[in-house]
Amino acid sequence: MSTGSPAHTRILLKLSGEALLGADREFGIDETVIRNYAREIKNAVELGAELAIVIGGGNIFRGVQNAMKGMTRAHADYMGMLATMINGMALQDALEQVGLQTRLQSSIKMEEIAEPFIRRRAIRHLEKGRVVIFGAGTGNPYFTTDTAAALRGLEIDAEMILKGTRVNGVFTADPEEDDSAKRFVQIHGDEMIRRNLQVMDMTALTLCRESSMPLRIFDMGTQGNLSRIVQGEAVGTQVHWNEEADAPYVTAAS
Repeated sequence: MSTGSPAHTRILLKLSGEALLGADREFGIDETVIRNYAREIKNAVELGAELAIVIGGGNIFRGVQNAMKGMTRAHADYMGMLATMINGMALQDALEQVGLQTRLQSSIKMEEIAEPFIRRRAIRHLEKGRVVIFGAGTGNPYFTTDTAAALRGLEIDAEMILKGTRVNGVFTADPEEDDSAKRFVQIHGDEMIRRNLQVMDMTALTLCRESSMPLRIFDMGTQGNLSRIVQGEAVGTQVHWNEEADAPYVTAAS
């Protein structure tokens, strides 16, 4: 374990459910991906970071898409919350297999598999070096897991929110579809909203803006990225709320 202090101590990490698909799956969990995530998270914890995690459920169930096909939105969203619990349980097992202590907390009561979400209990787990996984979103329909990540990050007094995706930051266009897309090294959150760069939903961004919560968007699939961020390196894109910054954003080659 590192003897130095990490640049960032308490972090809320948001992982997308779709990222668990890997390269070849249309649904489900790629074992290689989730084991790689577990190793990356372990390395960050060994640097001294306190990590809480919110994970999506899109690899198992896409609530909004199914609601548009005729299912009521609220019903579909509750099913999506259960999908996040499946992913949370899978990640919990992977983390424990690499030697980490974990706690899974749920916004929906399910005592046999998870603790209820209690803010002070979650903070105490983090202080004891346990990785806390928050499942079932906010516990309410019509709110995404991005919003759950922003809410939980604020509740546990996180220093920053990280969103691990399949691309290394925020781009001028979708880099998986447009080879000419350029990456923002940093961007003001309001500028990201103005450009309609749909990295996080509006409710999540509004929560972060009101509390000046910094965000960093990065590629979770690249080995060592999470640890580099914990140590203070500028990986991916920083989303900030500093009105006095020299420039609203800086671009770099993708």
